[in-house]
Amino acid sequence: MEAFHRGEIAVQRRMGQGDIADRVGRMIRSDIPAVAAGFLADQRMVVLAAADAAGRMWASELVGQPGFVRAEDDRTISIGTRPAAADPLHEALFRRSRIGMIALQPQRRRRMRVNGRSEPDGAGLRIVTDQVYSNCPKYISRRDVESYMPGAATPTVRHGAELDADQRAAIASADTFFVATADEEGNADASHRGGNPGFLQVLSPTRLRWPDYRGNSMFMTLGNIAVNPRCGILIPDWSTGATLQLTGTAELVWEPETFTAGAQCSLDFTIEEVVERSGGALRWGPAELSPVNP
Repeated sequence: MEAFHRGEIAVQRRMGQGDIADRVGRMIRSDIPAVAAGFLADQRMVVLAAADAAGRMWASELVGQPGFVRAEDDRTISIGTRPAAADPLHEALFRRSRIGMIALQPQRRRRMRVNGRSEPDGAGLRIVTDQVYSNCPKYISRRDVESYMPGAATPTVRHGAELDADQRAAIASADTFFVATADEEGNADASHRGGNPGFLQVLSPTRLRWPDYRGNSMFMTLGNIAVNPRCGILIPDWSTGATLQLTGTAELVWEPETFTAGAQCSLDFTIEEVVERSGGALRWGPAELSPVNP
């Protein structure tokens, strides 16, 4: 597949970063280099992006011991688990799906993205890669794993159509979230967003806003939103393993009065559904915020 689609190219040009994107885009490859295979094998967590049966985008977290994600060959990744029954992507990933994946290693401020197609494989997933590339360490909060306790407790799951007061407070204190988007053809992508607490703003119980900071100039997330507004957000509670999963629509906002310090533009997100999970197996320690955060 081509490195960039029309939405990405349009945003690159509007930002005046098309030449940079062309240079950076040369690192995108369809195969998995040895260094990437080694990186995947070390990971405790990945985030997947895909659409549910209704076409709504969701971002879902999978966790495990190192080795639960691994490269089987130069185009195939296996994951030893799938989203749990209460997860919005549980049913969707029982069939062949277009999927995005980001592997984040907070301890070393490293991340890697994979886009491709998945299918069920026993209790897990098998992904055939279309795009494989790494990202810079910007805006990643450093934190270390404190514990991994699979099966220690069964989390409760709550659904809603808007954010309650506790959920709004959790979002206002977040330094990290993940974004699920797709292009016009449904090719999915998972990306990371980081900043100082408060960078993800709660405008109302059904509306959020966040800044887009300068990154790799490829604008894959913004380019997808430019042509397909459906969007999902995952906000982790690192200390408890709890998560907030939101699905809805996003729009690019170019009015300078909406920009916060360091922003190239803003994104407004309208919530259609909220899924809150009370806890999880993987717990992390406190954050050391990125020194490059605006």
